[in-house]
Amino acid sequence: MKFVIKKALGIISAATLLITSGCSSETAEKADSGKISVVTTIFPQYDFARQIGGDKIELTMLVTPGGESHSYEPTPQDMVKVKNCDVFICVGGESDVWANSILDAIDTRDIQIVYMMDCVQTVEEEHKEGMEEEHEQDESDEVEYDEHVWTSPKNAMEISKAIGEAFISADSANADYYSQSLASYLAELEALDKDFQEAVDNAERKTLIFGDRFPFRYFVESYGLDYYAAFPGCSTETDVSASVMSFLINKVKEENIPVVYYIEFSARKIADTICEETGAEALLFHSCHTVSKEDFENGTTYVSLMRENLENLKKGLN
Repeated sequence: MKFVIKKALGIISAATLLITSGCSSETAEKADSGKISVVTTIFPQYDFARQIGGDKIELTMLVTPGGESHSYEPTPQDMVKVKNCDVFICVGGESDVWANSILDAIDTRDIQIVYMMDCVQTVEEEHKEGMEEEHEQDESDEVEYDEHVWTSPKNAMEISKAIGEAFISADSANADYYSQSLASYLAELEALDKDFQEAVDNAERKTLIFGDRFPFRYFVESYGLDYYAAFPGCSTETDVSASVMSFLINKVKEENIPVVYYIEFSARKIADTICEETGAEALLFHSCHTVSKEDFENGTTYVSLMRENLENLKKGLN
């Protein structure tokens, strides 16, 4: 992680030189389209923004579909996009520290900035019983917070409200449009939240098993669920020890758990092995952190992905 961050900072420094020296031919003024320019780092806030902004905004997502924000290397063109935008939306944590470095290098006085982690009450990264120990331990005393704040629909509502406010501040002429779009989207998220709560309230069990990373702390805490997983949410580990595998297999057997979950773009080897040993079914639970190019082009949304999660959740809890 630290190597990746240093590499990203080096690229950003080079980009700064290009912009401040006037050598870039792409430092054009904001497009005179009558629309505000909105730049996001990853998919969740991209989707929140397009639901609220509609055709009133020019929307850009820096990390391409299927990309990984933790190892993303911003280009000089990315820096130009941020420099010329009206609204910039990022996570605000270590996974996109490169975004903060871009902001530090430019004049942000005319940019509305939304940090998703500032919109909600954050929780510390958790190492749950049975999880694999990280091979590289952070030697600093700095607290690590779970950055996957959007995985709870309740949090998605708060983030959406902040985005709506930013749009209104940047484009007051279309305030009514943004307010109405936000209200409509909040109603959609509220319905999603209600359906998740109903599914949990009517469930036979309250424990989820993930043979994978677990970026769902905010989700399970929103609905009073318990969980066990192979790795924490931001882990870079892919190999699991025999003791962790045994722990998860025994947990599935002891509690007669019917489903073992994996996340998007997973190799699935841990989840599949647990299922082979227990007879459980392996199902996808999508973190919405990123989507495939095909799904992106087909208009997949946060709500559509979470609706699929809802159906798979019901199978795991009953």
